[in-house]
Amino acid sequence: MKGKVYLVGAGPGDYKLLTLKGLECIRKADVIVYDRLANINYLKEAKKGCEFINVGKASSHHLLPQDQINRLIADKALEGKIVTRLKGGDPYVFGRGGEEGELLKAEGIEFEVVPGVTSAIGGLCYAGIPITHRDHASSFHVITGHLRKDGKENPEINWNALANMKGTLVFLMGVSNLKNISENLIKEGMSKDTPVAFVSWATRYNQRVVTATLEDAYEVAIREEVKPPTLIVVGTVVNLRDTLNFFEKKPLFGKSIMVTRSRSQNSKLVERIMDLGGNPIEIPTIKIEKVQDNKELENEIKNLKDYTYLVLTSKNGVDIFFDKLDEMGLDCRALANIKVCSIGAATSKAIIRRGIKPDIQPEKAVGESLYDELKDIVSKEDKILIPRAKNAREFLVKKLNEISNVTEVVTYESVMDDSKKEEAINALEEGNLDYITFASSSTVTNFINLIGEENKDKLSNTKIISIGKITTKTILDNGLEVYKESEKASIESMIEAMSE
Repeated sequence: MKGKVYLVGAGPGDYKLLTLKGLECIRKADVIVYDRLANINYLKEAKKGCEFINVGKASSHHLLPQDQINRLIADKALEGKIVTRLKGGDPYVFGRGGEEGELLKAEGIEFEVVPGVTSAIGGLCYAGIPITHRDHASSFHVITGHLRKDGKENPEINWNALANMKGTLVFLMGVSNLKNISENLIKEGMSKDTPVAFVSWATRYNQRVVTATLEDAYEVAIREEVKPPTLIVVGTVVNLRDTLNFFEKKPLFGKSIMVTRSRSQNSKLVERIMDLGGNPIEIPTIKIEKVQDNKELENEIKNLKDYTYLVLTSKNGVDIFFDKLDEMGLDCRALANIKVCSIGAATSKAIIRRGIKPDIQPEKAVGESLYDELKDIVSKEDKILIPRAKNAREFLVKKLNEISNVTEVVTYESVMDDSKKEEAINALEEGNLDYITFASSSTVTNFINLIGEENKDKLSNTKIISIGKITTKTILDNGLEVYKESEKASIESMIEAMSE
């Protein structure tokens, strides 16, 4: 049986500018064929076992020529696979998706086209330039910036029409022909003082905008080293940039931030960094290994009626505990007569999602604060269940055992994740990191073990953000400096520390 092909527009670069249907196509694909302008993070959404094929498509430097890309897509579909062809921007806006569709049709292969946000519009938005405006332009024109190279000439561009339309002109892939573009427009009557903007890597953390006039556009581009991928915008709408520029004013715009939590815990911090214009570099230093066939936990759950308090200290602990409840045919009603205690806002949110509001959550997300909350209200008659990580800090269990009866059950272990060692060292050596975040003591210890003591001095040029006092102590004990410590032990507070 033949497969099916989805020609998907991946948008201009911002991770969240992909359509819902585009995301659905990524998740169902057996094969994803992508180019360099598609956000690489989309590949994380693919199912396990999906095949990834990078076909490049940088200007004048293609890993595969277009005819071979067409053939590749068709061949994969003929193998009976679901193929998602992921293209920067929109497949039909100078994306050559029409050519790919023609071959698929000729070979009887079913396909669908999923439109994307074209950089010609989305990229201008993020640069603070509206493509139309009633006081400036009532039309817009998107023009390819370079000619075919297969011997077939394009129909001659009507420079006279473009120069006198009074609309916004957007040239894609036109940097190499900029001199020709500006000279032709001026020759056909466009004012040499017409504003021009160059928008490079539009909608991404490294977006760069350079402005000029039509007369000096070529010289400015040379001087400022403007390189592809760059949009060229011609028109008075460029003058609105200072007023409408929102993206480059985001608090983390242009900042590269290394995130060292476990892969499963990174999502919120990574998402917030991207929302604020930053570039998250994920280097997980720990991975969570759940205790398999945990008979001890099952036994304590069977005896929940004997407990008066349940203490949950992390989101991982919450998920494992409630998953086990579900596995045993129980739900949150099994905790009807137990007071549930939580450490940290993230832990509380995880508990609430399971249908329970914590009875006690100390202001500070540390064991000492929970002990202060409990020490005057529990007694020797109380039994406290604490399911948590192996090798967690002893303080809480030790102190509560002095005034009550504590049962600690190990439900998971945080072990070192060395999968990104080379990437971590390279990022430090390149010296382009603005911040590195540590959300626990174990991330500090594991990160240093990951890069090796011999590379620890490379951290001296990066601002270290700590989630709280205990993590700060570990950082200092390792001979490193803390640039800022979060006011509260939460991801949002870490973001605020960097944003300020």
